[in-house]
This record gives sequence, structure tokens and C-alpha cells, in this order.
Amino acid sequence: MVPRKIIIDTDPASLPETTVKHELTSHQGVDDILAMLLACSAIPSELEILLISATYGNIDVQSCLRNVVSLFYHIEKEIAWRKSVGRDPGFETLRKSKPLVAVGPDHPLADEKLMADFFHGKDGLGGIHESASLNHPIYHPHMTPADTWKGLFNSVEDSNNPEKGMIEEELKKTDAESIFTPSRSPGHTEILRLLRENEPDTISIIAIGPLTNLALAAAEDPETFLRVQEVVVMGGNIDGPGNMTPVAEFNIFADSMAAARLLALTSPHPHTTMPPIPPAPPGQPEGQHPPPHLSPYPKKLSRQLNLTLFPLDITERHSLTRGEFRSTINPHLDARSPMAEWMAAFMSATFEKVESLHPSISGDEVALALHDPLCVWYCMAASDPKWAVQKNEDIRVEVAGQWTRGMCVVDRRDRKKRADGDEGEVAGDTGDWLRGGAGNRVGRCVGSPGEKTFGGWLLGRVMGDS
Repeated sequence: MVPRKIIIDTDPASLPETTVKHELTSHQGVDDILAMLLACSAIPSELEILLISATYGNIDVQSCLRNVVSLFYHIEKEIAWRKSVGRDPGFETLRKSKPLVAVGPDHPLADEKLMADFFHGKDGLGGIHESASLNHPIYHPHMTPADTWKGLFNSVEDSNNPEKGMIEEELKKTDAESIFTPSRSPGHTEILRLLRENEPDTISIIAIGPLTNLALAAAEDPETFLRVQEVVVMGGNIDGPGNMTPVAEFNIFADSMAAARLLALTSPHPHTTMPPIPPAPPGQPEGQHPPPHLSPYPKKLSRQLNLTLFPLDITERHSLTRGEFRSTINPHLDARSPMAEWMAAFMSATFEKVESLHPSISGDEVALALHDPLCVWYCMAASDPKWAVQKNEDIRVEVAGQWTRGMCVVDRRDRKKRADGDEGEVAGDTGDWLRGGAGNRVGRCVGSPGEKTFGGWLLGRVMGDS
């Protein structure tokens, strides 16, 4: 069986240190880590991980990159331990072909001031937006990929924190010793390079963070980006409430402009759903607006983007309870598994936080929703007929509403559709919602092979039990 080649674009936020007690403000990054662990636990016939691109989330991009490096450190420790006790080392996909790790963008395409309050990582590096402007490249002069890697190394080298010392150890390894390869190119250029160097329809992108990186790649070279087999997006909410605002999910809210531009590529006529270009900043010289990453797509594109959305509606139905976690992890803790010890540290803190936010649920019934891992499972087992995906839904993203920014909008009216050739807005159809040739064509996951069993299966796969 030919493995599915994947790129993971992720924003793994703060995790509890294994040696230092602190308050976990969100489980934002935990399901990213679980998603990457599941991908790394795949067998070679299921997945081949080409690239992991760390992008900003609710903390700065350098901290997200540190968490990716920390993940690989603990996987290497677990592999060495399993070998030492005569167990199958697992993580076959990772051992067969080491992925690239690249630095993604550190802020949204636009509207940075609205996002500033959410860059609040435990290290306090929340002010990187201050030197940016709409006419400047998404990478700041002092935040190039090479500088970010160097800054990460310097920050851990100067730290007395044992956890950061582990990351320093990982970063000092040679290419032959490490199980990943650091890239000095920006994440979106690595995405485009891989898509150019591989046959069309052979690479899938799993996007489990803000969609800025993908929007940058699509803006720079839309035809190359459209060589992708499928973009699998964890984001949005259709029939249920949001988790960032009453109507918006975090990944879509974090960069609604990027999300709207990406979804527009699913349309036979992307201009019908493209978001408006923000006005030029005061004093901007003539001819410098809009910047390339906000410019319109070419009028003629060779194909539409194949995008499958995993909104909160489906991801929140897949969870891992504290009871399931304990029953699976305790035997591994007794055996002194490094992976079990690391996971127990951040999962215990996460369950405690979830319990504090939802007082009606306690003890072993407390559950963590497996938003991001569900997207990885879909790519591992896409041929399973039990996956249910509704095709060609016209889902659009609100980019400018005072209360609705990041909302996924669908037309719930019972109205007759207009003819495909009836172009342009008409009275009673502002936004071209009723014209057959207009609108987006998004796939939306509405069912999986195992809502009740996924959490236990995921944990067993990561720990080498299945």
C-alpha cells in the first residue's frame, strides 16, 4: 500500500514542563501534540511525513517551534527506552524517513492588532506584531527562519530549566543523529517546493492551526499550490457555538483573512467569495498596495482546491476521557516509559483545567476533545467507507464583522438558485449566494468510523499497544 504523503501545519502552544509546575491556560496545544504523535506513530504504509511547519497560535512562533522540537526529543527517548527493554520501538514512519521542520509565519495576513491580545505565551513574547505593517513581508527582518532557530537555541542554552536543557541537547545533534531536519526556508516556501518536486495529487496538507501559512503559499504561486491532493483543515463551526467567540472557532478567527482566501480557491470562480482587500495604511506609497499576499488570484486557474473541513461540530464528538487515559497510561508509567511520563505531565494538567472550566463533570468523566488528531486519523484511513463527507458546500468566512469575525457562514434560506450564466449580484441576492456558478465548494466531515473508540485507539497507537 502506497503511504499518503503529508505536510502538517501546526501551532502547538504551551505545554506543562515535565519538571516545573505551572498553570496551563489552555489545552490549545495539547491536541496539536497528540495529532503529531499519532502521525509519527503511523506505519509506513499509512503515512509519510514530509514536513512539519510550526506557525503562531495563542503564543509566539518560537515557542511553538520549541514544542515541536520537544516532541521529537521525547519520541527519541521513548524509542531508546523501548529498545533497551526489548520492546518494538514503534514510530516506524518517523524512523523510515525524517521530516523537515520549518518555521511558519508569526502573525496573521492582516488585522494584527486584533490578534495581539492572544499572543500571550508563558514566556511573554507577545509583542512581535509591533514592527510589522501590511506592506511588509510576513517574516520580520529579525524573525527569519534562521534567526528563529538560532534564537531558540540561545534561549534554551542560557536557561537552567531542565526541560529546555533537553531541547538544547536535541538541537545540538548532527543530521545523522536527529530524527528531523531543520529547514532554514520559510514554511510556505517549503510547502511550494515539495508540491513542485512531487507529482500532482500525491501530497495532502493537514492544517491544524491558523491558515496563514497556506494562504501565503497559495498567494505566492496558486497553480503550484493547487497540485495538492487535499487540504484537511481543523477549523470552523457550522451548527454549534464557537470556542473563541460565540460564533467563531480559534483557527479560523486567528486569521479570518487567510481562511477566507483559502476557501475561495475551492470555488469555480474564486473572485465571488474573495474577502475585500483592507485599505492601504496611511502614507503608503503609490503602487505598494495591496501586498502580494493580499492580491487577487489570477482570473483563470487550472483547477479548484480540494478542501475538507473538520469543524467543531464533528471534532467535539471525539474525545479522550481521564479514565481512558489513566487505564492505558498507568501500566506504562509503572514500566518507566519516558513517553508515558511526559504525556502524564501535560495531560494531567489539561484534565485539571478542563475540570475547572466545567464543574458539572468531574473525575474519570472529564474529557479532552480530539480536534486535531481526528484530521490525522482521516488521512491515515481515508479509504474507510465509514467516513462521511458532505461535498460542495458553500461555506464562507466572515472577515470584518464586529461580533462575527471568523464565523463560518452558510445560506440556510429556502430559495431558488439562479442560472450559472446569470453573473453579478441582483436584487435579493447580495453576495451571489444563489448563482449556481458562484460560491465555495467545501467538503465537510460529518461522520467518522468511531466516535466512541477513537480516543482509546489513538492512545494505544502512540504507546505501542496497537
